[in-house]
Amino acid sequence: MKRDKDKKRQPNKWLVGGILVLLLVLIGGGFLFSSRQKQKKRDEMAEQTARQFISVLEKQDYDQLVDLLDQESLKDKNSTPEEVAERYRKVFSGIGVTNVKAGNLKVEEDKAAGDYKASYPLVMNSAIGELPEQAYSFVMKEQEGAFKIVWTPALLFPEMEQEDTVQITQTEGKRGSILDRNGELLAGEGDAFQAGIHPAALGEGADRETALQAISETFNIPVESLEKALAQNWVTDESFVPFAIRDEGDTPEVKGVLYQQTKARLYPLKDAAAHLIGYVSQVTAEDIEKNPSLQPSDQIGKTGLEAALEDRLKGQAGGKLTLLDKEGEVRQVIKESEPKDGEEIRLTLDKNLQLGAFKALGDDSGSSVVIDPKTGELLVLASSPSYDPVKMSRGISTEEYKAYAEDDRSPFLARYVARYAPGSTFKVLTGAIGLDAGTLDPNERFTINGLKWQKDASWGSDSVTRVSDSVTEVDLRSAYLTSDNIYFAMQALKMGGEAFKKGLDAFPFGEKTTLPLSLKPAQYTDDGTFSSEKQLADTAYGQGQVLMSAIDQAWFYSAIANEGILPEVSLLKEKETGENPETVQVISAEAAGTVKKYLKEVVTDPKGTAHSLADLSLPLAAKTGTAEFKRAEKEGNDTNGFLMAFDADQTRFLLVSMIEDGSGGDAVKASKPYLKQLYEEIRQPE
Repeated sequence: MKRDKDKKRQPNKWLVGGILVLLLVLIGGGFLFSSRQKQKKRDEMAEQTARQFISVLEKQDYDQLVDLLDQESLKDKNSTPEEVAERYRKVFSGIGVTNVKAGNLKVEEDKAAGDYKASYPLVMNSAIGELPEQAYSFVMKEQEGAFKIVWTPALLFPEMEQEDTVQITQTEGKRGSILDRNGELLAGEGDAFQAGIHPAALGEGADRETALQAISETFNIPVESLEKALAQNWVTDESFVPFAIRDEGDTPEVKGVLYQQTKARLYPLKDAAAHLIGYVSQVTAEDIEKNPSLQPSDQIGKTGLEAALEDRLKGQAGGKLTLLDKEGEVRQVIKESEPKDGEEIRLTLDKNLQLGAFKALGDDSGSSVVIDPKTGELLVLASSPSYDPVKMSRGISTEEYKAYAEDDRSPFLARYVARYAPGSTFKVLTGAIGLDAGTLDPNERFTINGLKWQKDASWGSDSVTRVSDSVTEVDLRSAYLTSDNIYFAMQALKMGGEAFKKGLDAFPFGEKTTLPLSLKPAQYTDDGTFSSEKQLADTAYGQGQVLMSAIDQAWFYSAIANEGILPEVSLLKEKETGENPETVQVISAEAAGTVKKYLKEVVTDPKGTAHSLADLSLPLAAKTGTAEFKRAEKEGNDTNGFLMAFDADQTRFLLVSMIEDGSGGDAVKASKPYLKQLYEEIRQPE
């Protein structure tokens, strides 16, 4: 019986053994799982440190970068975190490093050493262009539950050692020129003279004071500035101390002043094209903050086309970036490149016509725009008053700049891009749109009595006013001759808002142009709708909420001169001469022809508002405009005067001239002699 009991207990031994084995497996598996989790955590920590380093390096935040470095490795290199951060700044800033970008980051454990190694490619821009991709790597050591990066100068450049230095030599690419349509220089490098003081020639005591005062008055530079230049450490009695750049032929003889020939950026038209061409000047701290690749000695475009076309005009620096060992020997040539000159840019502008337009404006505040109605090429963009771009480029005195800034005529304002109510010149569009809509019969006469009119009593105190009540039976011809606001207001109401809007929308209202100018789009209302009959009526004669620049007027009105075809407006001569421009038929040729016929009579008929132009005996068509506007600081309304005139037989030019605080008659008077120049210089021989 005992043996039987033992046999029954025997399976329990196997059970116990199995349980023990299972426990051992579970314990082993748990240890393995814990070990793997710990390893995973270490891997993640190492990769996080590497990615954090890459991130702060791309941001060029060197103070945060050195917080990730292993302190022992810094001590081994006899460096402190502050010294390493400063070394990064000195090296990378010295070579103009920007746009630092790392490629694919790889992080691997060195199981034998227990450390991690990170590797990554890096690209960056420098003062001499983008550097070739560099292959970087670093080691990370675990310290107190975190990973730190072992410092080595190879983190600056892969081949760099502790006592190596980085050297850069630069050769600037020449800035591109801006030329007119005929290749005449508007901005570019030319011969000039550097004016400098010869200290020994000033004399002593009172003689020196008198000489410096004469230099100050001649060159409009404060004596204090001259004294500061003379006080520099390197100056000796025989030094040449530069203080101003003068154009050829503008080198007055003054005691103590010598001249050395040099090269400088020239602006031959000076104030006649200052708003358009702009100027270059030395970069400021603010410029460098916006674009860290700039160097303190750089000059960049500050206004006008010099600024708008900066990327095309500026030359690309060439040079050599080398790594030198402690003996000054070349360890590595990191990059070597040739300089590239900036692009030469030709405008559609005509230099002689630009100068003539500016002179014609005289002392008036205003603008003149001339366009070729067939090609859309802008031939003239003039604004007055203006400023001297040469002074702005080479250094303007505080007094001179203050005079510009405090001038209530705003000499820095480019009036050809400023938006104004166009007034009665806008009627050329209203008439053409009405003809195409079929609501305007040019022979239909409206009976209009008096100077004021309103549709009905629902207008309340609102009304439309015309200049003269000499004509009571008004058709399209007489409406253009006398510029009758009431007639065009009536036509707009007859046409209706939807039809008028459809006709206006054929023109590029609300659309930005491709011109390299700060030009807001033209508008006929603030939101593209007519909120009332009165607003619709006012729009018909260029008031209400209509706002257009002189450029917009010249461009849009080209369709009247060009059989209803509107070309794409342009300022850059990118296309070959004779190449067909992009065009769109915005009104019918018949409507354009009818309006053009009556605009010719505005000149030839004694009743026409531009009849004084008939004295020129030229085949001109014209429309005047006197637009009201309200100044916030004054009661009542002021006016701006406009003239639109074009060559009526060959269609070679269209002029829009604007005189601030004037009338259409003032614009005619200012433009009259200039129109003769336009006609003679642009027209082709018969």
